[in-house]
Amino acid sequence: MSSVSPFHGLSAFPPTPADVNGRVDTESLCRLLEPLCDAGVASIGLLGSTGIYAFLTRAERRRAAQAAVECVKGRVPIIVGVGALRTDHAVDLARDAEAAGADALLLAPVSYTPLTQEEAYQHFLAVTKAAALPLCIYNNPGTTHFTFSRDLLHRLSDIETIRAVKMPLPVDGDLRGELAALREKTNLAIGYSGDWGAAEALLSGADAWYSVVGGLLPHIALALTKAAIAGDGGETRRLDSALQPLWKSFNEFGSLRVVYAVVNPLLPIEAELPRPLLPLGPTDRRRVLDAVEPLIALENELKAQSLL
Repeated sequence: MSSVSPFHGLSAFPPTPADVNGRVDTESLCRLLEPLCDAGVASIGLLGSTGIYAFLTRAERRRAAQAAVECVKGRVPIIVGVGALRTDHAVDLARDAEAAGADALLLAPVSYTPLTQEEAYQHFLAVTKAAALPLCIYNNPGTTHFTFSRDLLHRLSDIETIRAVKMPLPVDGDLRGELAALREKTNLAIGYSGDWGAAEALLSGADAWYSVVGGLLPHIALALTKAAIAGDGGETRRLDSALQPLWKSFNEFGSLRVVYAVVNPLLPIEAELPRPLLPLGPTDRRRVLDAVEPLIALENELKAQSLL
């Protein structure tokens, strides 16, 4: 278990390689994690949305957490996603992650019947009572169909082990205004997902970038994060500009489908999208690979520079 805070800087979210039956390929998972450790990301987000947590059984999620901890060996903090439809299932997953040696938890209020604010509060409270690990709130209304009120985030921030929130990009684009409002009501470390808005989020003062692209191209994502945190708007926007074709693919096809289209060209592993999700067709996949090709060259260039 690492002693470094996992809720500041670049948190890289890799896919979880699994076969069509949902069996996690732990050797391939380790091959995905090694470059993240070598790059020096601030944390690894295991079993996030890109990590197909919602499609895996408890046993497979436990195997993935155990394999990741064994592979990483404390070099980088590991945040494990424990979202589940039922509270007792989320509690079990949190205990599994803690037993495996995870450094922190990521919890989304997964729902079928829309949750009330109080139901979400009690859900989070139960998980924090079950495991002592620091926890990040996963605010992802696009998949959970639940929206946190600022009052609820304030209440949750009073729970000792809840330390951070992973926010979606604000609909109105007012990142500075949202950050100021959240900091007025909470003491949480505030990070953002939505890779296409990460540059502006970090330049606006966000504490962390919870990054899909960081799970596959960590040197590019790390360079962007460091430039933004240093206040270097020119370098931040230069790197963000290079990523624009990929951001366009994310918005057109969904980041999960794009990641699974490019993971094999980047690393010698096979990973299947969980059904009912279908892989991109040949034409769309070619478009995505064309967008990624110059980024692979940039990733290798930045990696070489880091070794000097």
